[in-house]
Amino acid sequence: MSYLEELNEVQRQAVIHTDGPIMVLAGAGSGKTRVLTYRIAYLIEQGVDPFNILSLTFTNKAAREMKDRISRIVGDPMAKALWMGTFHSVFAKILRFESDRIGYPSNFTIYDMDDSKNLIKSIIKEMKLDDKVYKPQLVQRRISAAKNSLISAAAYQKDTSIYGDDSKAKKPLLGKIYSTYEKRCFKAGAMDFDDLLFQTNLLFKKHDEALLKYQDKFRYIMVDEFQDTNFAQGNILKMLAARHENICVVGDDAQSIYAFRGANIQNILQFKSRYPDVEIFKLEQNYRSTKTIVEAANQIISNNKEQLKKDVWTSNTQGEPIKLIKCLSETEEGNFIGSEILDIKGKEGNTEDDFAILYRTNAQSRALEEALRKRNIQYRIYGGLSFYQRKEIKDLLAYCKLCVNPNDEEAFKRILNYPARGIGQTTKGKITIAASEEGKSPWEIICNLAEARLKINSGTAQKISDFVDMIRSFQIMSSDKDAYEVGNRIASTTGILKSFYSDKTPEGISRYENIQELLSGMKEFSEIDLSEEEKDIDNPRSLGLFMEDVSLLTDVDLKDKKEDGLPKVSLMTVHSAKGLEFPYVFISGLEEDLFPSQMSVNSRADLEEERRLFYVAVTRAEQRAFLSYASTRFRFGNMQYCEPSRFISEISSSLIDSPAIQKVSAKRELSSGYKLSKHVTKRKLVRPNQSSGGVDVRVMEQLEIGSQVKHDRFGIGEIVGLEGEMPNRKATVEFKAIGKKQLLLKFAKLEIIE
Repeated sequence: MSYLEELNEVQRQAVIHTDGPIMVLAGAGSGKTRVLTYRIAYLIEQGVDPFNILSLTFTNKAAREMKDRISRIVGDPMAKALWMGTFHSVFAKILRFESDRIGYPSNFTIYDMDDSKNLIKSIIKEMKLDDKVYKPQLVQRRISAAKNSLISAAAYQKDTSIYGDDSKAKKPLLGKIYSTYEKRCFKAGAMDFDDLLFQTNLLFKKHDEALLKYQDKFRYIMVDEFQDTNFAQGNILKMLAARHENICVVGDDAQSIYAFRGANIQNILQFKSRYPDVEIFKLEQNYRSTKTIVEAANQIISNNKEQLKKDVWTSNTQGEPIKLIKCLSETEEGNFIGSEILDIKGKEGNTEDDFAILYRTNAQSRALEEALRKRNIQYRIYGGLSFYQRKEIKDLLAYCKLCVNPNDEEAFKRILNYPARGIGQTTKGKITIAASEEGKSPWEIICNLAEARLKINSGTAQKISDFVDMIRSFQIMSSDKDAYEVGNRIASTTGILKSFYSDKTPEGISRYENIQELLSGMKEFSEIDLSEEEKDIDNPRSLGLFMEDVSLLTDVDLKDKKEDGLPKVSLMTVHSAKGLEFPYVFISGLEEDLFPSQMSVNSRADLEEERRLFYVAVTRAEQRAFLSYASTRFRFGNMQYCEPSRFISEISSSLIDSPAIQKVSAKRELSSGYKLSKHVTKRKLVRPNQSSGGVDVRVMEQLEIGSQVKHDRFGIGEIVGLEGEMPNRKATVEFKAIGKKQLLLKFAKLEIIE
């Protein structure tokens, strides 16, 4: 057990305390993953059967990494026997095993957000409701919130207070939409993400024998990121742990930032009251950040009243002060950050991967992107369109879904006429109406067209029949072939591969490559070694199991995918940054009504969540943190004057380097032609003497051959030629990066380097 020697004393105590309820309060960067991993390994070494251990995480990536570490300690066979994965993946597996108890087929489809929203759109249209009032996304959120609170459609409709709230919001039919949505999902043999929790709760609540079975199986339960669990997850854990009470939860209430997704911070705050004899271990040593960053984070979070107290510390070096930058606009903010990244790269030799720029809202990325592009700094944005949300990928996956579960209505509608086979919208509409009237799925209707008595011409009927035969051939093949073989056949037979291969446009080539990448993923899945548990499954590398894997991927699991493998600066919202760390972190837009959000300042609970979000942002930094805010910012199409965030004042001035930055900021002129006035505290903007092109004439007059200049896009260069008269004077500049360029000065916005 030499691995125990790698732990500090508190970590070690948390690992070897095996029985009864325990809570590990893990400060940022305190090694919680190591504790979870070693605790599981220790249990196995103490004779606990790995089949009796349940470990729940919030990402598949975290589960894989933990299982790999455990494998290195106790061996691969033992590690493979563990029940380890995300809440949704583990509960999906249980629901497939117990599907007959809840009336679902074992091959039920898992709807993603788009599938769910599309079905809601269809229901709103069929009910002839105004989609400006019943906005699909709003309805989706309302249904999701109800399920996560374990409120069924029937209970929703019976609750007079809920109906009163919906009526006041002029949406009295939300309950009916929810009921119809629930029925349509059931008819399609489909569950959305929230159903995986909702149906598991129902299973354990209504079927005592099923609950007893899994209580007996999961004698030791471990939960990562416990502060992010919602009411439904907390309820399932309470039921599963009720028999043995060997439950270990690991988390940090200071990093609870997902209330908007339904996370319930009370799960961790009230854990002690639920289990009075709980043992609490506080991991307070931070191994990630400098003393400056740790001290600043402690000062920030100390302002929250609702928290579990801990004193995070580090033995790392003091590090440099946090740099605070005041800018006139979001443009200057972006320019400062871009220049600072280039400066650090030049001095320290870092790559772009070492930098992250965090912001409160996605809209803030525009000015930041422009500044990085001008400096030829490579970057990537988290939270954009993920690989599995691209149209060509969703189209091929829809074929796979229909092959696995032919009653999947959303998959059916997506591919009935894709690629085009002459089955128009009118025909699709007739099939959908017939299915609704007869209480069947569209697939059942087209499999018995004669009985359905649809008014469809013989040519169209033959095309539908050919479609049915094609899908059935895929189904037959999928019964004993692996995911790759079936997926490759689908891509080839349907004509999807051929259509993109023939399209030699950049978009066509990209889509063809994406399809090939998906098939490569299927190939990789099909060649993974079997776990002990999978050896009892008839076809453990089937298309159906591959589809379940894909359906349960989280945003975090897709974060690290780099399309070209080049180092890039990471741009993301603070919410997306949780769980990540970088040597250098820039936190932008620290202004009142932006961070904290305007939506959060009216209640203490919401404001404290915003403060926790700021705490998460600061603790992502390993070596240096930079804070920036703008005096003016364009928001919602208007110029707004901004005040610095209240959170800045919560950090001691001894930890902040601000005056030096003010001097640098005052020295720089903005690309828009504005500069800081002497009375900057009054946020007054002064426009310098300009030509008709908006450039400072004084700068143009000072330029001469030999002047060293800086251009936002081309970088640093030297004036080697001048010609013409004001205001149409031109300069020839020898740039270090790209060579000679001739520029019209009134548009070039050159900065003289003194």
